[in-house]
Amino acid sequence: MAASTVGVIFSSINDEYVPELTRVRSIGSIPYGGRYRLVDFPLSNMVNAGITTVGVITRNNYQSLMDHLGSGKYWDLARKNGGLILLPPYSDESETLYKNRLEALKGCTSFLRKSNADYVVLADANAVYKLDYSKVIDYHIKKNADITLAYHEHVFDGRAYMTFRMDDDERINEIEVDTAADYERKNYIGVMVFRRSFLLSTIQNAIKCGYKSMSRDILIRELPNLKIYGYKYEGFYADISSLSEFFKANMALLNSSVRNEIFGARDIYTKVNDSAPAKICDTGKIKNSLISDGCLIEGNVENCVLFRGVKIGKGTTVKNCVIMSETEIGENCTLSYVVCDKETKISNGIILAGIESQPYFVHKGTNI
Repeated sequence: MAASTVGVIFSSINDEYVPELTRVRSIGSIPYGGRYRLVDFPLSNMVNAGITTVGVITRNNYQSLMDHLGSGKYWDLARKNGGLILLPPYSDESETLYKNRLEALKGCTSFLRKSNADYVVLADANAVYKLDYSKVIDYHIKKNADITLAYHEHVFDGRAYMTFRMDDDERINEIEVDTAADYERKNYIGVMVFRRSFLLSTIQNAIKCGYKSMSRDILIRELPNLKIYGYKYEGFYADISSLSEFFKANMALLNSSVRNEIFGARDIYTKVNDSAPAKICDTGKIKNSLISDGCLIEGNVENCVLFRGVKIGKGTTVKNCVIMSETEIGENCTLSYVVCDKETKISNGIILAGIESQPYFVHKGTNI
């Protein structure tokens, strides 16, 4: 059934969650795991489910997103019919940027109308997970649902967004928004499935009624009248809702079982960058770290994720850090619990330290 499905990805809808990283990019283009971007996960999930038409809704700072996605060839979406389509942040009738999810959907109604698909998968781009969307679509059809929401059960210590309760038939009968809790709950993970005709009518009705919020004005308000079901996802899930959650999600990759779950079997695709292999010099030592191609290691690296082209100088110790592409760290430095954005330069003898719950952050292009 996924072949009769069109995908829509919100690449910027949650930019405010990680302002440190989205100052120069959309949340979908945040680098992750040494060589990936967050948008790779919902996009790859769609491709693996057989969805061959995907619209990516842009908003602010989307140049890096466009550079990364290109024509979509790395996801096999460079096609004459369908394929990858970048959708502008404006509607057909307005020259102002969308302010919420409903306005974003209003702006892509032409894209949805032109599609011949029966179903639509809506996905956010601020999480790391591997979900077979075709199973969610099949579940949606089996339940004859109006809307299906994917969820994951865990104790959510990040931002509070949307949680719900269900009856014995897995139909959602209660939804809560922006409610924090320190116990395990059913947390919505930013994936919705609609019948295309129903989504279009829902958007038009929301416009007529002046609705602003998908969660409050549609899901909660219409809950008694709609058949809304929950689909349980049980795999690894990391919500990038803050800088500390971004750090934690990268550190999770140092666990081999997490790596195998995310990057094994059904692939996560990304833009290919043909770089030279990493070089570890005689003075370099590496322990429990992910080292990307193009890195030059002359110092000590422990429990770190290094992106492409990172240079670590002699006598330098980098521990529990996430260092993004083309960063140069000089000699005799000490870094602990640090997140360095791309193209930063750290001079000789510098000491930087944060803590696990609040890593020290270095902005893109900074010289220290």
